[in-house]
Amino acid sequence: MSTYVYGITASSHTALPEGMGGVGDPPCPVRILKEGGLAAIVSDAPEGLRPKRRDLLAHQNVLNEAGGGGSVLPMRFGSVAEDDAAVTHVLAERAEHYRERLGALDGKVEYNVKASHDEQGVLHRVMSENAELRALAETNRKADGGTYEDRLRLGEMVAGAVQHREAEDAAELRRALERAATAISVGPDSTGWLANVSYLVDRKSAEVFLAAVEEVRASHPHVELRVNGPLPPYSFVEPGPAQHAEAEAAH
Repeated sequence: MSTYVYGITASSHTALPEGMGGVGDPPCPVRILKEGGLAAIVSDAPEGLRPKRRDLLAHQNVLNEAGGGGSVLPMRFGSVAEDDAAVTHVLAERAEHYRERLGALDGKVEYNVKASHDEQGVLHRVMSENAELRALAETNRKADGGTYEDRLRLGEMVAGAVQHREAEDAAELRRALERAATAISVGPDSTGWLANVSYLVDRKSAEVFLAAVEEVRASHPHVELRVNGPLPPYSFVEPGPAQHAEAEAAH
């Protein structure tokens, strides 16, 4: 039977409620595997596990419960190891790393910030910043739209200005928010987002970070921000003693 891994803690961590259930239908009983000074929060891995709402919430609930008793290194949903022995082997092999991470992430939470441009807002911004663009647009307007070449030139200039503004806004956003965080993790590039960054924030100073987000919103009205958090610090835990179920299924 494969082993589903929720997270890693110190072996002295407060015990979870007796009979607590995790992923699966019916819920698989959650148990603790200890190795040296570390412990892994696990359960059996149900067959055909997929990211359904019920199981996503069960995974999060186990981590929330464990987090109430001290520092936890959260594994992402779908982290599955071959068996219990594989989990304890990695705990022993990477003990120093996990102890360092537990100390570094103690009392920390993650906020993921995604940013995109409001289309009309950014067009207004680049036109207001660029006199050449305004002059060409006005010339084309007076000429009933201008020639095909003029319209093409204007379109290319606008696209270039918007692309430049995207890079500038992404850098300004990162600089403004990283001052209120202890670490950052840049997410994968994705169509539609000019920034996708996770910030590690001290739980006690989360209000300072959120205030910085609101300052960016006020100073950059053409930028739309989506903030998700507080979350367990998933983006700041290096690969654990498991692989995602989807990857395992591909082998």
